Amino acid sequence: MDLWQLHIFVSVVENKSFSKASEVINLSQPTVSSHIKELEDYFQCRLLDRLGKITEPTKAGVILYQYSKKLLTLRDQAESALHDFLGKTKGNLFIGGSTIPSGYIIPRLIGPFSKQFPDIRIELAAGDTMQIVREIKKGKIELGIVGAKIDDPQIKQEKLVADEMKLIIPLNHKWAKKTSVDCSKLFEEKFIAREKGSGTWQSILKSMDNAGFNSKKMNTSITMGNTVSVIQGILNHVGISILSTIAVQDDIDKGRLKALSVKGLDLSRFFYLTLSKKRTLSPICNKFIEFARLAFLDDQK
Repeated sequence: MDLWQLHIFVSVVENKSFSKASEVINLSQPTVSSHIKELEDYFQCRLLDRLGKITEPTKAGVILYQYSKKLLTLRDQAESALHDFLGKTKGNLFIGGSTIPSGYIIPRLIGPFSKQFPDIRIELAAGDTMQIVREIKKGKIELGIVGAKIDDPQIKQEKLVADEMKLIIPLNHKWAKKTSVDCSKLFEEKFIAREKGSGTWQSILKSMDNAGFNSKKMNTSITMGNTVSVIQGILNHVGISILSTIAVQDDIDKGRLKALSVKGLDLSRFFYLTLSKKRTLSPICNKFIEFARLAFLDDQK
């Protein structure tokens, strides 16, 4: 048994397929199968079950997967620490972001960070807030930036970027000449909602309920899974919605959409650096965190 075999095993488990794993790690499928067989011979038990097109770990495989992830993480941390000590910062960084951070905030950080540390390879995963939190807890990503405060004993967060949400309407809407509307008026309009895992949507509902309105009474017959879809829905008169101004600034600047304040509603919020309390961060991840903190120093105040 060696770390390379464990790497292959982990890839098969996470991709749920020998063929997909072989593509990811750039090995032939027979070579992948051979390494898995060697592992099974070493432990004298079956580690993976092929269930049609899906491959799942056996109970023994689940145990090996958990320890393999720890060993591979420790290997990466050791390599990163030694490279850092020798003044040659290099390695891999796996980060994630919910819709707005992954589309607008993290890319702003990756560009200058990569110029400063050209030998660091970065992988960015996108998902809603709860998906990113789950990936952090599993150890698949080290760091996330999300738009909701999470109540989870395994997760720690800190404010990173201030954000202001506003009501977004098309230019020919009846409120187009206004700069603000009362929150009560929103309940008269067709509203585009976001999926339940969206940090933006959670913030909107919480703000309404805190202001004494019943968010459940909103006309939200339309739900869309990402900000791009919501923007297109507003442009095509599907409905109106409250969105981060970070996400719609380009459309506002080009005169395609208009942003209004909502009276009686606190739509200010933060995007949060999100980490696992139980996992030790790699030196590379710590460098990225410090870089992000300095980049958004004014927003943290």
